[in-house]
Amino acid sequence: MCGIVGVLCADDSSAVGPLYEALLALQHRGQDAAGIITEDAGRFCLHKDNGMVRDVFGPAQLTNLRGSIGIGHVRYPTAGSSSCAEAQPFYVNSPYGITLAHNGNLVDLPTLKRDLEREFRHLNTGSDSEVLLNLLAIELFSNLSSPSHEGTRSVILAVNELLRRCSGGYACVSMIIGYGLLAFRDPHGIRPLSYGRRLAEGSTEHEYMVASESGALNALGFELLGDVRAPRRPPPRRSAGPPAAAPARQGASHAQLLRLGRGAAGARAVFFEYVYFARPDSAAHDIDVVIPVPDTARTAALECAHALDIPYREGFMKNRYVGRTFIMPAQGLRKKSVRQKLSPIASEFAGRNVLLVDDSIVRGTTSSQIINMAREAGAKRVYMASAAPPVRYPNVYGIDMPTSAELLASRYSDEQMDEMAREIGADRIFYQAPPPGRPELDDLRASILEEAAAQGSSIRGLDCSCFDGKYVTEHVGAAYLQSLAQERKANRGDSDTNACHLLYKLDPAPAGAERAR
Repeated sequence: MCGIVGVLCADDSSAVGPLYEALLALQHRGQDAAGIITEDAGRFCLHKDNGMVRDVFGPAQLTNLRGSIGIGHVRYPTAGSSSCAEAQPFYVNSPYGITLAHNGNLVDLPTLKRDLEREFRHLNTGSDSEVLLNLLAIELFSNLSSPSHEGTRSVILAVNELLRRCSGGYACVSMIIGYGLLAFRDPHGIRPLSYGRRLAEGSTEHEYMVASESGALNALGFELLGDVRAPRRPPPRRSAGPPAAAPARQGASHAQLLRLGRGAAGARAVFFEYVYFARPDSAAHDIDVVIPVPDTARTAALECAHALDIPYREGFMKNRYVGRTFIMPAQGLRKKSVRQKLSPIASEFAGRNVLLVDDSIVRGTTSSQIINMAREAGAKRVYMASAAPPVRYPNVYGIDMPTSAELLASRYSDEQMDEMAREIGADRIFYQAPPPGRPELDDLRASILEEAAAQGSSIRGLDCSCFDGKYVTEHVGAAYLQSLAQERKANRGDSDTNACHLLYKLDPAPAGAERAR
């Protein structure tokens, strides 16, 4: 999972300021690397490196990023490695000069790499973002070669072909010299991408921004216009009927913001975006207080406390200078970081039975450390509740959970909740449950879609694969998941042989685990 942003300013304005501020607002989406590229008089100005946004960019670097148009990226690696060479954005010189930043994952990467080899394209990294960029360059060059495909139409057709070739979940921002800013998503709309505009200071012209989350737009005063719509499945190669484009010109510069795609009725979003990554703008008689795991679990904990009629308390102080533990690359770092990140307030735990509420339980690393901290602070009993259903299946669309062996809930059936609780050190563990007779994900799905509709979003469905094992794209089967497990072991030195020899079962696990109602 990564954060991407694109900015198109008025001709006499600098894009680097809003790009930098937007990346700060998206820092929670990736902490391994950051990069910004701008275009000034037909030349790219690029700076990227490993590290947090504030560490990568100082005054000297920002001053050198000239121009009124640019894109930026914060990286959390899900494909390739953590090498500085794989920091984004990437660029190629032909045709025109194209740069691209990407959030997501391609599930047909080996096939696409072979296609590029046949086109005599050299890949310098293992990143699927570089693959996307080269495919876009090939398709753009191919469409420019046709006399009937000129200007904006050639860009539209190039993206159309790219969408036809690539399977997976991805959202991209790109710059094409002489054309402007380009934003597009996969046909299922799995990865998020929003866009908005604001009036340029002292001008009647609008500036535009595209970002992974609307919170970045709001933070910088951009009016949210909606989601970049997911296109329908593109037609076969060279067929007519490209997705629609909405150009936004800036004076004589002819810079364009292209929103590609006629909104598909089946646009989907990753369920986990809403449960964990996006910023947040039974045992009841035995529980003394409800305490959230900050920050994203606060809303769920408040509602839980209200429903149970039990006091809600803040039990942890958070060090905001420590990164998010889920997106750290190694298990040892995650364990160490939890204690650096959170400090218990002893008076809230001493002598009490506490219900800790988190947005989700994935590997169990954070949960076990927090439970230990609660006990050390004096809690008599510690119960753990997850606002999300059990996470039992790999996510292959850009979130770092590619092997079931790493997922706590995948190792236990619904009849083994007590054993799961013991593994993380809890007295009991609870997952959210639907009313009797309703499918497990219905309530949570309905709540998310209702909120999305209220905000004018085009989302009509959700990718729930990490909960139910049902994948919305082709190429995702047991063999593909097995190859991911083997690649992960090779890249990260995973000593758990289960990660290589796990047999994936793609039908949903039985429902009915002990639930908090």
